[in-house]
Amino acid sequence: MKFGVDYYPEHWPKERWPIDAGLMKEAGIEVVRMAEFAWAKMEPCEGSYDFAWLDEAIEILGREGIKTVLGTPTPTPPIWIIKKNPEILPVNRDGVRLGFGGRHHDCQSNPTYREHIKRFVTVMARHYSNNPHVVGWQIDNEFGNSHQSLCMCDSCSVAFHKWLENKYETIEKLNEAWGTIFWSQTYSMFDQIPMPLPTPNGHNPSLLLDWKRFASDLIVDFQKYQVDIIRRECPNHFITHNFMGFFDKTDYFNLAKDLDFISHDQYPMHFRKNRDAIAPSYRLAAILDLMRGMKQKPFWIMEQQSGPAGWETISSTPRPGQLALWTYQSVAHGADTVVYFRWRSCLFGTEEYWHGILPHHGIPERRYEEIKQTINELGPVMDHFKGGLPESEVGILFSYDQEWAFQIQPHHFELEYISHMLGYYRAFYDANIPVDMLSEEQEFSRYKLLVAPLMFLTKPDLTAKLEKYVAEGGHLVLTMRTGVKDWNNAVISKILPGDFSPLVGIKIPEYDCLRDIDQSVRWAASELYEKVEKVSKWADIITLDGADALACYTEDYYKDTPAITQNTYKHGMAYYVATELGPEVMKEFVSYAVNHGGIKPIMQTPQGVEAARRKGNDGDYIFILNHNPKSAVLNMPLGWKAVIGEKFMRGNELHLSQYAVAVFKSEQV
Repeated sequence: MKFGVDYYPEHWPKERWPIDAGLMKEAGIEVVRMAEFAWAKMEPCEGSYDFAWLDEAIEILGREGIKTVLGTPTPTPPIWIIKKNPEILPVNRDGVRLGFGGRHHDCQSNPTYREHIKRFVTVMARHYSNNPHVVGWQIDNEFGNSHQSLCMCDSCSVAFHKWLENKYETIEKLNEAWGTIFWSQTYSMFDQIPMPLPTPNGHNPSLLLDWKRFASDLIVDFQKYQVDIIRRECPNHFITHNFMGFFDKTDYFNLAKDLDFISHDQYPMHFRKNRDAIAPSYRLAAILDLMRGMKQKPFWIMEQQSGPAGWETISSTPRPGQLALWTYQSVAHGADTVVYFRWRSCLFGTEEYWHGILPHHGIPERRYEEIKQTINELGPVMDHFKGGLPESEVGILFSYDQEWAFQIQPHHFELEYISHMLGYYRAFYDANIPVDMLSEEQEFSRYKLLVAPLMFLTKPDLTAKLEKYVAEGGHLVLTMRTGVKDWNNAVISKILPGDFSPLVGIKIPEYDCLRDIDQSVRWAASELYEKVEKVSKWADIITLDGADALACYTEDYYKDTPAITQNTYKHGMAYYVATELGPEVMKEFVSYAVNHGGIKPIMQTPQGVEAARRKGNDGDYIFILNHNPKSAVLNMPLGWKAVIGEKFMRGNELHLSQYAVAVFKSEQV
């Protein structure tokens, strides 16, 4: 099953279903996801189940050779549940209980709601356990979407107190860890601890971080509650969930543990005013690499954009070639299956203008033909690298705990964990150097270079793991604000960067938040360019303690003090970057670190042209993706054979038109 589509037969008359199934087969669709929002149709009133319509749809698709993935419909409890048990509705951070409508109008800690879920999911799973056309399950849909800071009801308060008691064991340990002596916040019982509702001033940062961790763990537990039911009733089916890239409510590394593989929803174009109209190609690539990093294995795209997206407002229309381009990019970064959202644009409801492969009238047009051609070209080649991954020599340590800590105390109004991390990722991406995203629990030793951005929170075992990595020959990049706090979000009483000082060979007695302050750096090392580059947001003021300066500040009272350092530590190298680098200076620093780490790019390409690689069973497969709205010309290495896009070859030159793609095979040596 390499290509699929999200299908909602309940939105269309039954006589249309065979037509849809035939068009899907013609396009090369092999799998559909269904029913994740259809609870009210499957159980119109408590204990009265109607699966006949879904059985019929599954059978019609099955006759065309199309398999089904079922979604548990728990993001949309029907109105009869709400009327019977209004206490399952979520409460927002202002203490207001929200109403029925939309989706995710539920509290995931509420025991009454979980009993409804247990009843229904058990019956549904048992009904489909032996259906030959059903192959797997998606739990719920996009956990955390629509919830934001929810829920803060009485049930969540009780669950939060239990979570805290399980973590700290005694209230005395919590008081000590949080420093509750400040502002007379000392507690004598766990049930005195508030949820982070609005206060006249700010909450304790340790409370806020633990609340974010609790909210994440609650979603993980809510998923496991359903996973356990399906594992019992459907032991031969796979289980997955559709993640949402850099969405921050849930620690996806933890959410992934109970799944056979993860899925992801990839939407390059967006309809919100405060979002990029189209995401930069490096951000899309970084999201895909993070998804692959969740379990360090291939994944599914469960929702790949197939048309304009929108609710009240609408995104732009994907230009000819872009749907194919985004499909190829997903596969290049580790997707073994791509499922498009959605089959046909709906005629009613909130997502009337979230367009599908087919337009509202249901007649195949340009988007259908483009996806059909993409499947026809790419599908056969995917067999050669199924299960294969990019071979990355660079790793970026991604931490939800660090991100949450900076959401609570960003220091500078514009400092964000994701954008800071992406500054490093983009430099590798632009150089066509593959990157793995990994968690602190995963193995570091296979990477020649590891970047650990904004290591604000520290704990002894992680510090020791990073020290061991460098001591045994690894090259590590640490950035500003490293070693500031313990894992409970309380400041450590050591000269910065704390326990990392021997590793990086520096001390940081002072720092400067660059608010309306100009600052730049000049390279000091002879190997680097002699020019001045702007930096922003923050400046750690460094005293060398064994390290060498690679770059120095050029402004203010700490002019000529180090801004970037390197320190030889046993068999490895540790860098410290004390400020947020701009794109040009970042490019130079990454080039320096890559060269000293002995890391080679896949190939050189023009700006806006991406080169990505997957390991195949008969060689490497290199994807060349032109993200530009204009043509591009590349000189291709000798010995590479075009397996897709040979029509673009002119001798040894590859002439890619706008948004065009090509795939080459490089024989194993």
